[in-house]
Formats: sequence, structure tokens, C-alpha cells
Amino acid sequence: MTDQRVDLLEGLATTRAIRRYRPEPIPDDDLAEIMFAASRAPSGSNRQPFRFIVLRDGPRAKEAKTLLGQAFRAGWKAKQASDGYQLKDSDRSPKARMARTMQHYVDHFEETPVVVLACLARYREAHPTEGASVYPACQNLLLAARALGYGGVLTMWHGMVERELRELLAIPGGVALAATITLGKPVGAHGPVRRRPLAELVYEDGWGESAGWAVDPPGTEFTAAGPPTR
Repeated sequence: MTDQRVDLLEGLATTRAIRRYRPEPIPDDDLAEIMFAASRAPSGSNRQPFRFIVLRDGPRAKEAKTLLGQAFRAGWKAKQASDGYQLKDSDRSPKARMARTMQHYVDHFEETPVVVLACLARYREAHPTEGASVYPACQNLLLAARALGYGGVLTMWHGMVERELRELLAIPGGVALAATITLGKPVGAHGPVRRRPLAELVYEDGWGESAGWAVDPPGTEFTAAGPPTR
């Protein structure tokens, strides 16, 4: 664990998606603190339906990581073809850097120190708003990891092997697999994330109505990624 923790607002502004990890385990005490923070998340009617399956080095964990690694490599291959990520080695653009990071991520998935399957124990039929009772817990988890000097990323490619995962890990039929989160000590570092200017994202009193107070802090850098603004 790092001796110097970040404060809440800094963590919110600097928690990047981390996909490269050092080959170091996360100590039990740190992992317990991360999962405690996840468990403090809000949920509808305070039912707390989120559940977490933590995969580290156990026999079933290793088998599950192998299944997930296969799925993630297949998912990335499809995304490369559909989204134009098949780039030349000489390309040094942000998109090319992202592609290389993703390739490393999927190629080394089985070496990920900790994989967390975020689940939702349903108490009613699937509902469009049910994510509100599990994804805040996922964000709490990632922010707590950031505070303790770790990094992670939330992904969805587990869907390709969901049937096999359910059988292997004895996940009941009434439980939804909401996300796969990978965690570890970062290779590299967290830092300010780049997003669209606040004025493009925040309206006041109606759609498209500018909010004069919605001003980014001095020195904020922005991203050009994402769909065209309207």
C-alpha cells in the first residue's frame, strides 16, 4: 500500500483506466479495504444487491481467468476490426498507444493480480434501472483502489463466456454478471483524465442551455474522443 493517499476530489479527477499491472499480489488487508469501500455504495431501497466474486490464485480462479482471457482476446480482435484499431507499429498517435495498451492487456490477462466479477443478486425481473444498484459499487471499488496506490478498469467482455463462468463458479440463475474489474499495481501512474469541456456537458434550465458557472479549472486538458457534440 502507498503511504500517501489521495483525497476524494483528486481521486475523482485522476482515476484513469489502468490496464498494465506489475506482477505483484494485492495484500489481503488492502483488498479488504477496497471491497469495504465498494460495499458502502448506495443502492435502491438500500437492498445492497451487489455481490463480488474475487479471483486471485485459487484453482477455480485460474480456470476462470483462462476463460476470461480467451474472451477478452476475442473481444479485442473484433473491436480492432470494427473500430479501426489495426494500426502500423510506427504510429505514435493516441489511438495507436491505446491499441498497444489494449493488446498488452488481453495478451497478459491471465497474469492480472486480481479479477473481480461484480454481480447483481436480482430480487425482481430484469429492469432498465437495475444498474443503479451495482455500478456505484464498482466506481467505489475503483476509487478505493486508486486511493491505495492500485489501478483497475471495468470491462464487459465476460459476456462471451458467461455460461462457462456460471457453471465453473456456481453462480445462481437469478444473479446477473454486471462487470469484470481487473486490479493491480500500475505500470506507470494515474494522472488527470481528459474529458470534454464542462460547458458541453452541463446545461441549466433546459436542454442545450448554457450554464455560465460550469467552467473547468485552470489548466484542464480536454479529449477529442467520443461522438460529435450536438
